[in-house]
Amino acid sequence: MNMRSRQIEVLPIAGSIGAEIRNVDVSQPLEEATVGAIRKALLDHCVIFFRNQKLDAEPHKAFTRRFGRIFVHPNYRGMQADPEIILITREAGDKKIVGEEWHTDTTMMPQPPMGAILYAIEVPPYGGDTLFANQYQAYETLSHGMKTMLAGVRAVHSDRKVAGPQANKNAYRATKVREDGDWRETVSSHPVVVTHPETGRKLLYVNASYTVGFEGMTDEESQPLLEYLLQHGHRPEFTCRFRWAPGSMAFWDNRASKHLAIHDAGPFRRVMRRTQIAGGPLG
Repeated sequence: MNMRSRQIEVLPIAGSIGAEIRNVDVSQPLEEATVGAIRKALLDHCVIFFRNQKLDAEPHKAFTRRFGRIFVHPNYRGMQADPEIILITREAGDKKIVGEEWHTDTTMMPQPPMGAILYAIEVPPYGGDTLFANQYQAYETLSHGMKTMLAGVRAVHSDRKVAGPQANKNAYRATKVREDGDWRETVSSHPVVVTHPETGRKLLYVNASYTVGFEGMTDEESQPLLEYLLQHGHRPEFTCRFRWAPGSMAFWDNRASKHLAIHDAGPFRRVMRRTQIAGGPLG
């Protein structure tokens, strides 16, 4: 098997987060040095983007496995043809879309995914962009007093807002999630301030889709603090915005970033293919 090894180009797209990677074809087998350079770019920039890729499902999965084991999402199990892949489809009449609030993926799990790779199959001529926010900066810009207060605090993460019959997502969007009677809520707690296992840097780890409160606090006590941290975490100076084209791909560090899909594609269809990479304990 021929391995492809080239010096990749890494071009930042914003001051805080995000870089475009050039001079690599991810559909081809890559040498370890190239994989290592891509991982370094991911750790340095939190999310990296590739353009003009031609990527079928199997090469997509093969590229994903260069960075870890593929994570199978429990709330899409049985809802997709391939359990290792989620096709995220937005039809013109959809009133809601997947990921339309600031979130980190699947944080109700005891060990959430470390990353995700999203590939554009069909995109609208305008609209449907994705925003990303740097959670290292979200932590670093907190006051000393807030950092001191948050040290040792754990947040409760649940999937009850995004899946199950009570969430009622399937009535409003084309991408279906489990809402069957056998569905059960998954709940885990994670530190509010996480130390990244690869970079050693501290980051803020709460998000709107999954974080529902803080351990040892009532809802009334939790909500004002949680709302402040959620809003602080996507201040404009922490963010970048990515405009999709067919063959574009985003690879984000799910530990160090949050993201949001903008629901503004109007009468147009949007089809994306996503894999997730299994993660480890958060501390």
